[in-house]
Amino acid sequence: MLRKVINSILIFPLSISIYSQNVLSSETKNYIDEVLEEKSNKLFVSYQDIDEIILNNEELKSLQNLVISAKFNLSSKNALRFPSLDFQANGFPKYSSGKKYTSNSDTLKTSQLTANPSLNINWDLIDPLRRSEINIAKENVKIAENNFEIKKKDLIQEARARYHKYQKSYQDIQNKKFTLDLSKTSLKNAQAKLDAGIGTKFEVLEAETQLSRDKESLNENKIEHEINKISLQEILNIKGDFKINSKQKLTGLWNHKLNKNINEGLEKNLSLKNFNLQKSIKNIQANSFLSQNKPKIYISNTFSSTFSKGESLSNNIDSEQTSSNYTNTISLNFAWNIFNGGQNKKSYKSKAADAKAEEYSFKNLKNVLTTNITKAYLNLKLNEEKIFSSFKEIESSKESVRLARLRYDVGISTLKDVLIRQNELSNAKSKNINALYNYNLNLDELERLTFLEIDKNCLDNNNNKIKDGESICNIPR
Repeated sequence: MLRKVINSILIFPLSISIYSQNVLSSETKNYIDEVLEEKSNKLFVSYQDIDEIILNNEELKSLQNLVISAKFNLSSKNALRFPSLDFQANGFPKYSSGKKYTSNSDTLKTSQLTANPSLNINWDLIDPLRRSEINIAKENVKIAENNFEIKKKDLIQEARARYHKYQKSYQDIQNKKFTLDLSKTSLKNAQAKLDAGIGTKFEVLEAETQLSRDKESLNENKIEHEINKISLQEILNIKGDFKINSKQKLTGLWNHKLNKNINEGLEKNLSLKNFNLQKSIKNIQANSFLSQNKPKIYISNTFSSTFSKGESLSNNIDSEQTSSNYTNTISLNFAWNIFNGGQNKKSYKSKAADAKAEEYSFKNLKNVLTTNITKAYLNLKLNEEKIFSSFKEIESSKESVRLARLRYDVGISTLKDVLIRQNELSNAKSKNINALYNYNLNLDELERLTFLEIDKNCLDNNNNKIKDGESICNIPR
């Protein structure tokens, strides 16, 4: 009996150690699950598809129609350069009948059918307001197009962020499943030691509590993962079910210097361009008020005719009598609003002040953009360091868990130490997941703010591949 107990004590640490090593390597099995999932018939959405799929967004379609509306409005204003043609017909036909009685003359009768068509042509040779209206319409087209591009780029950035978040939540689930497996191993080890008479009930309770926490955390991550899926589905306007590549990796590299980021971002920013366009519109509107005091010169041509059948104011009506006449009048016209109490002058000053306000808004946004670009760049560098440190921390924590289990198995450590070390490993994995997630967000933000492209290859100034082990280029992607 004593020999059986001794043998069980000697074999027990070895069996636990082998089981622990299997659990530590279980995270590699998730790749098989991903491969199997990719064989389903769901719509597959890749990271590269976002730019095209986002065009289905309802808000973007609304702005696209505003661009079309602005272009039609410009065409309408351009039409003011051409002559206008109006056709009028007052009484077409018109029938008149009646009698005129006078005591000292014969009674006169009227029975007549008439038609009075006229054709009017007007052509503004000089219209001080016409050029202003056309120029404003042109600027509004540019603003509408810029607003579409701004919203498009904002939606792409937001969709990418949700895509990264969806990937991150999947990795969080895998991390919690891995931690859950470690907790199950700890509980089995504690229960086995208790059954062998070399453990305590308190250690079993500790392991059960940790397992319960990990289960609760896993359920929370699963719910968050589903919420992130719905959020991504909404912005991409996908009606059915879909799937993505759940493997988290760096989406690219950023080899642009800070000064270049700021200069390119300020030069190409569409919101800044819109402020300049708004300022231009305000100045045009201001000048248009002064133009209202300038003369307007236009040509008009009126062709009018009259056709009648019957007679008017006649003793004896001849119903078959017909007559016709026409007149054509062409004239050069001149209109000049010389004075209106200073109203135009005050309106000019009002719009000039609005233009000055746009100038200050431009400068303020320029400062904000400079700050945002700098923050995104510095955060990118910070997350690079976090990626490096978290990779090293994962390797160190794996070794700490392995050693803690060995110490616990031979009885020179407690289960509490094992649980602390496995939590450290879980936290290290979580830090790495967050660092990758935030790094990708910073990449997308810098691309959005600077209009520079994310690099796929890591090259130095001589276009040689960087081999430095501390470079982000050598992070697994």
